Parts: sequence; structure tokens; C-alpha cells
Amino acid sequence: MCGFLCMYNHNDDLTKEISTFNKMLSLLKYRGPDDYNISHDKHVLLGHCRLSVIDIDGGRQPFKYTYNDVEYSIVYNGEIYNMDSIKEQLINEGFHFKSQSDTEVVVASFVAYGTRCLNLFDGIFSFVIAYQGKIFAARDQLGVKPLFYYQKEDLFIFSSEIKCILMYLQCCIIDETGIKELLGLGPSISPGRTIYKDIYSLRPAHYMNAYNGFKEINRYWALERYNHKRTYEETVYDVRCLVNNSIKQQLLSDVPISCMLSGGLDSSIITGVASQYVSKLATYSVDYQDQEKYFQPYEYQTTRDDHYIEEMRLRYNTNHKTVTLSQKQLVMALKESLIARDAPGMADIDSSFLLFSKEISQNHKVVLSGECADEIFGGYPWFYRKELTSIDGFPWMRELDKRMELFSDDIKALNIKNYVLDKYHQTLNEIDYHDSTFEDENKRKMIYLNLEWFMQTLLTRGDSQTMRSSIELRVPFANKEIISYLYNVPWHYMYHNDIEKGLLRDAFKDFLPSDIYNRKKNPYPKTHSPIYRDLIVELLKESLKDQDNILLKLFNYEKLLDLINSGGESFKYPWFGQLMTGPQLLAYIYQIYLWGRIYHIKIELE
Repeated sequence: MCGFLCMYNHNDDLTKEISTFNKMLSLLKYRGPDDYNISHDKHVLLGHCRLSVIDIDGGRQPFKYTYNDVEYSIVYNGEIYNMDSIKEQLINEGFHFKSQSDTEVVVASFVAYGTRCLNLFDGIFSFVIAYQGKIFAARDQLGVKPLFYYQKEDLFIFSSEIKCILMYLQCCIIDETGIKELLGLGPSISPGRTIYKDIYSLRPAHYMNAYNGFKEINRYWALERYNHKRTYEETVYDVRCLVNNSIKQQLLSDVPISCMLSGGLDSSIITGVASQYVSKLATYSVDYQDQEKYFQPYEYQTTRDDHYIEEMRLRYNTNHKTVTLSQKQLVMALKESLIARDAPGMADIDSSFLLFSKEISQNHKVVLSGECADEIFGGYPWFYRKELTSIDGFPWMRELDKRMELFSDDIKALNIKNYVLDKYHQTLNEIDYHDSTFEDENKRKMIYLNLEWFMQTLLTRGDSQTMRSSIELRVPFANKEIISYLYNVPWHYMYHNDIEKGLLRDAFKDFLPSDIYNRKKNPYPKTHSPIYRDLIVELLKESLKDQDNILLKLFNYEKLLDLINSGGESFKYPWFGQLMTGPQLLAYIYQIYLWGRIYHIKIELE
């Protein structure tokens, strides 16, 4: 995994920008602490920071590949898990290679097949290729790896993180659309957008051609409907094969592999399967100081993880470490996790993931996670609870009217609710999800909504926090073959025996202790300590003394003060998903304050 940067201007000499370019690229050094290089000509600057995982000696970037006297230069972030089979195909067609890296396979595939190469790749990737005065940029099918861009007239900037572009612009402007994104949809973001004016994200499964100040963006992959004709038993077998193959592929590495293990269904499956290929597998879990003292079961988190983790550790003889975080650590890391994401994120769910990743990085560069299974196999309650499936809007943001009550009069005037609902309906209009049964229609609709929205929020969290820690996160369930298959499996298969993710459970029943096979879904753990709440409340109260506090522009002061004084309890509904309530909501609002202060945000309202 890596970080990259590209500046391109077909009509201007960019050599004068090399000093600035180096400063921009240096912001990404933590994404790739093992190597740092730039290459340039008159119209293109390419820079790369490398985290060496595959072909440690031969995979340096920017990588140059020459074919028929045309030079192609690439900067690339990701892993192509089926690189060997693609490479063999290319060799059969007469292509030559000088390295063992997947970077060379990517650029050679583009030379050989053009945009058709993208559907050959089974992996996670974003990259930019410069050739013959043109740029080709692309991003993986599910959006695991990020790619941001900025264009002004003939100038294009592409980057793995927004902060490089912000440094070039020397300002952070949020217009009306950005405000609607932040407060209406946040911490999720509309596909293809960021919250910053004029800075965009290339959507998953899309590519861009740029030339002479013009750009063309196209989609190269989408979910397709077909009739599923397999029996339930055959489907169980298919799912086992698909998931097993994805996990096995993602063990490809020239450095040691590790796994995150929560004792839940998804991470236990990955640990169990990975242990078939890796002896004495290293596993990691996260917990919080005094969690056993303060933990209170509630609707979404019914049990603690300890017992289940220990069962998996003993069953598969893993080399396990539990990372225990203090409340103060969690609060202090809110700032760095915000900077990693370049925007307010999932509050302490981000900051704990950052600290967790930093501990893993002490011994490992690569870690596998069970995230994204719920979005694909239907693990969230909005897949199966009728009161949620019938909502006209994003089911993980159920109380938009209550949200709107918190905002200042200027913000209320922006009609944020209609913006959010428009985005919801625009997303549904992108794909034919209709079916003969309500259950299957709803399943397709929810898979697509989750793929484009909820899962992207988690993947952004995953990439930003792990790469800040200089480790590579792999997510075997975020696999195009798995999701394409599940998109057409009948809902009664997926919800077999009226159990969430019943199909996935049955596919790996023999790999799991019985109580993990039967365990109710529990999300990524949050702290239950009142000390965490008190620390956040104290910081927010202190922030109100800051006359430049962005919260004073965005929120109604009385409502905000009431929210703080109540420890978050005055807002009774999850702000986003299942975890952002009470102290977690306060932490999100505190991140908005930090963001306004650190990034010197300028609000531009018409």
C-alpha cells in the first residue's frame, strides 16, 4: 500500500512546481515510509510513498514501462490478488516484465487491453498512468482505495488524500453543498464528492481520461440482475468457495500477515480460514479500560467480545494480542483521526481504530478485517426490520427532522432534508433493483445503498486510519465476485431460518464454535465508560469560549448547550448507523470544532 500524487497540465511547464509538489507529497509519508520518489517532465509530475509488501526490491514507483517506443508512467496504490494469472496471460501475448510487482502488471494490462483491463483485476486499487500527454486514472470496483482530484482549467491534481490538494490551494472552502454533505449526510459523503469546494472523489468502479483540460469519466463495472437457480445447499457451497478464495488470495504477501479478531461471525470466519494457510496466525483485538466495569448490554451490542476471542484463539492456536485503550487516549486521538480522514468522521470509532492500527503496526504491515460482510450478507437491521425497510430515505439516518432542529437558522434555510432525500432517490435511480417479491427487491435495494454509501464510510475509515499507521488493511468480504453473487441470491436464503446472515453462518458452520455460529451481530466495540463522556463534555464546553468556533455558525446555541450539558442524552436517536449516540455524537461534534479550527474552514454561502 502506498500514497501517490500527480500534477498534470498539458499546456503549462510544471517544473516550476517541483518544490511545492515535494511539500505536498511529503504529507503522505506515513502511507509509505519505506520509499519516496518523484519523476517529472514538462507537463506531468508524479510522486509516490511506498509501503513495501510485494516485490520489496523491485516495485519502486513511479514505475516506467515502455512498449512500442511509448513510455507509460504509473503511480499506484493497492494489491492485485490475481496478478500471477494476468501476468501469465500477458507473457503468452508477448509482453515482457522486469519486476515481480503487481504495479508492472497493472500498467502492462492497460497497454494491452485499455480500459478493459479494469475488469480483469481482482483486488483493491487506485492508480494514475501518464502517457503521450494524457492521463488515465481508475479506482477499484468497491472503492477500497481512495482517489481524489481537483481540476481548474488545464490543471489536474490527483492524490491519495485530500490534504495534498488543500496544501496546493492554501484554503479550505465549504460551500452550501459542502454544508449539506457535512450536516445532512455526514459522516457519509455523496458518491464522487468531498465536503470541500472543487475537490472530488473518483467514484468506485469508474475511470477518468484527462487530456488538454478536458476529462471524461465512465463507469466500468456494475451489479447485474439474473435469476438465481442454485438450491440452498448449492448456494452454501458457492458462498464457502467464494469467501475462502477471497481470503486465500488476500494472504498474498512478502511480509507476515495478521488478522483483526473480535469474536464476531465475520472476523472469526476470516481467522479460521486464514489459519488453514498460515501457521500460528497473529490476531489482534481492541478493548477499553474498565470496559468490564461499565459495559451495559443494549439493542445492538448484547455481549462483550472476550469469551469469543479466547475460544477462537484456543481453537486455531493464534498468536493473540488484545490492545486496551484508555479513555484519555481515545479522546486525544480524535484530532489525529480527523486529520487522517481530512474531515469529521466516525468520532471515537475512528480514533480507536487509529490507535488499534498503530499497535498492530509495531509488528505487522498487513492485517485482514471482517468489515463489509454486513453490507453484503444483510447483517444490519435495515435489511430485515419492516419499520426500517419501509423508510423513504437512508435507514441509517432515520431522524432527519430531529437533526434539523439542532442547526442554526442560516443552516436550516438551506433545506438540507430535501438534499438528503434527493441523494437517496438519485442512488436508487442508478440501478434496476426491482423484483417480483418485496423481500428480494428490498435486499437488492439495500445492498446497492450500502455499497454506495454506508460501506464507503467504513472503507474510508479503514483506509485513512490504517494508512496513517503505515499498515495495509485488507477486507476479504469487499470482493466483487462475492457481492455480484449475493446480489441475486433470494433473501430467504440469506436470512435462512430467520437469522441474520444465516447463509454465511451455514457456509462456515464447521469453522466456528457453536456459540459464535449462534452469536447475534455485535458492531465494532465502543467504550461505555462515563469518564469518556465527561472528558468530551469538558472539551466541548471549553470550545465554546472560542469566538471562531465553527459550531456557533452551524448549530443553534441553546440546543448545542443543552446537548453538551446532557452528555449527549438530549438527542435520543443514533446520528448515524447504530453507534453514534450520546458521547459518540458529542465526539463527532467536537471533531467538527477541531476541523474548523485546524483547517481554518471558510464557509461560503450564497
